[in-house]
Amino acid sequence: MSSGAVRLDLLDTVAYLTIANEARLNAMSMEMWKALAAHVEALDARDDIRAVVLRGEGRRAFVSGADISEFTALRSGADAVRAYDALVERAQAALEQCRHPVIAAIQGFCLGGGIGLALSCDLRYAARGSRFRMPAARLGLGYGFRGMHRAVALLGSANATEMFFTARDYDGTEAARIGLVHECFNDEDFERAIETLVARVASNAPLTLRAAKLAIRQATALQPSSEVLAEMAHSVQTCFASRDYAEGQRAFAAKRSPVFHGA
Repeated sequence: MSSGAVRLDLLDTVAYLTIANEARLNAMSMEMWKALAAHVEALDARDDIRAVVLRGEGRRAFVSGADISEFTALRSGADAVRAYDALVERAQAALEQCRHPVIAAIQGFCLGGGIGLALSCDLRYAARGSRFRMPAARLGLGYGFRGMHRAVALLGSANATEMFFTARDYDGTEAARIGLVHECFNDEDFERAIETLVARVASNAPLTLRAAKLAIRQATALQPSSEVLAEMAHSVQTCFASRDYAEGQRAFAAKRSPVFHGA
């Protein structure tokens, strides 16, 4: 099991949340999803915070996704899948709904659930050498409606479709081109650029930013019917109950290409 943590550091009016599981490229364990949500929810209640920065420990990875080593124990069976996905959504929703501006500072790998976290942030910046990938289709994973809605709303349906269907890599330049990040910087300039951007955002009128964030979120909100939500939830459950899902986990563990059969 992963032994990572989510560390909170305060510097004046800026809160820094660091995903710290460097030995596993900052993969998110179940406890880390819980901790991230709890930290963000607590920060949301504070009036002295002007900005929240989400980053990964070290320079090798922002977040490499959920910790796949936990999936057999914690993400097998319909009830377990629902419970795990609810934790992930709680963390992502906390970032998205936080009153304060949330900035993702991305260096290195940003994969799967890492992309989901990044898309839940208001502003996303990356080092040019970063690598982005949505590998769900190579692992047989189902991807829920809310995460997919964020991707389509921010990237557009064409870019979101390519990202999910191809499961290919994007560098920082490509990520900026499709809207996955707002801007990328040369690796050697990244930390200084982030420091400047965070200071700029934190110096702006907080009530104005809160009102703008609320309006932007409502402008992109979508409320599908309960029938559509139920159908999409069933399609995700079908993925996790499939032989292809088991094959994806075996192939990942064996470091080989999966052979899927659509069942």
